[in-house]
Amino acid sequence: MNGSLHAVSTRGGIGLTRELVSERDNLDIKVDHGEERAFVRLRGRLGIDSSPNLRDRIQAILQEQAPKTIIVDLAEVSHIDASGIATLLEALKIARNRQATLCLQGLQSPMVRLFEVTGLQAVFETACKAGAQS
Repeated sequence: MNGSLHAVSTRGGIGLTRELVSERDNLDIKVDHGEERAFVRLRGRLGIDSSPNLRDRIQAILQEQAPKTIIVDLAEVSHIDASGIATLLEALKIARNRQATLCLQGLQSPMVRLFEVTGLQAVFETACKAGAQS
């Protein structure tokens, strides 16, 4: 087991707490390659420790095969933090620069609400709709 520090509000201000993360909470990335599409299945936690690996995998997919569409399945993602979201946005930018489409599927509550409130759901939906029209 390893852990990560999180800021929490207390009566006296802000404190730190350590959250234990077990091996099963790590991010598992499985990629199914196709000529036109790459399907990236994620399982576990997408966070500061795992997001660099996801970014590297998506960059490798775009450099090696250059599929027209990359679908990232988040159905089995139990947690996503700011670095995970930043990585998904960075992957979207990289895909656009390579004339590819990056789509998200399988967002689970409360992640759906987070993506709605921040406007990210519209950003990714717009990207997917534009890719479907190409």
